[in-house]
Amino acid sequence: MGADYYKILQVDRSAKDDDLKKAYRKLAMKWHPDKNPSNKKEAEAKFKQISEAYDVLSDPQKRTIYDQYGEEGLKGQVPPPGSGGFGPEGGSTTFRFNPRSPDDIFSEFFGFQGFGMGDMGGGGSRAGGSGFPRSMFGDDIFSSFRAAAGEASSVPRKAAAIERTLPCSLEDLYKGTTKKMKISRDVIDSSGRPSTVEEILTIEIKPGWKKGTKITFPEKGNEQRGVIPSDLVFIIDEKPHSVFKRDGNDLIVTQKISLVEALTGYTVQLTTLDGRSLTIPINNIISPTYEEVVKGEGMPIPKEPSRKGNLRMKFNIKFPSKLTSEQKTGFKRLMSSAS
Repeated sequence: MGADYYKILQVDRSAKDDDLKKAYRKLAMKWHPDKNPSNKKEAEAKFKQISEAYDVLSDPQKRTIYDQYGEEGLKGQVPPPGSGGFGPEGGSTTFRFNPRSPDDIFSEFFGFQGFGMGDMGGGGSRAGGSGFPRSMFGDDIFSSFRAAAGEASSVPRKAAAIERTLPCSLEDLYKGTTKKMKISRDVIDSSGRPSTVEEILTIEIKPGWKKGTKITFPEKGNEQRGVIPSDLVFIIDEKPHSVFKRDGNDLIVTQKISLVEALTGYTVQLTTLDGRSLTIPINNIISPTYEEVVKGEGMPIPKEPSRKGNLRMKFNIKFPSKLTSEQKTGFKRLMSSAS
């Protein structure tokens, strides 16, 4: 059956030139291999498909053949003799399908869209391994670390992102909270004069967020001539907690207990991160590797905050440093009768 180019570009069969450009622009930016370093193989395949679909549908001759004969017809050099053909130069009735390279389409496309392609349309010098200037995706965080040093481009480069850690207590990350950060930054007014302004940024911490979560405030760095201000990125850090240790969506608590409590039963009393009191009686014998699991008393799961991980209790058993001979005899008698 072959590829459905309309489906690949997510347009209907009556799509006009503008619709095709809009669809290509959106999908090419989304699936460009430079934007997908973690799934480069899949992105390359998709990017190639999108480019081929655009190449065919934006060319009236290719599109007519594709509409009539599908992908196989297009690549099988049709229409066949006697079918009325298109009769290009030389009176030939065959059509040779020469797809353009995805890189060429992309550079030609964004060359006049102000993405810093400059004079590259005709195969000029190409910066960066992918053939695109490093400032190509300047408004995306993944490339803000690749300084576009020394690149000749009329498009302003983007300053590297400014990263700041944002320490949060485990209680903050359990319940969610709002933090306000005061920043001061240089701005340039309409007459070109710099001035310093103070601004309050509001950061919504969602329940269950993990260490390493990034919150980006686009272009909140200092303004300067010829440079796009840097993004301000806050990175969540987790302050150590006196009772709980976090493991993914689970919480771990370690209780110190005596050997007698380990053997005869123990009740855990705990205050949760949102201030509730938990009483958990343990009737099993507690060995050094024993773990009691309380379902649903861990951290909220960020995508479904109504669901929570588990609370896992571990035990640190304090063994006596010495026993008297009477205690040893009594203990042996007790153990032999228990078994």
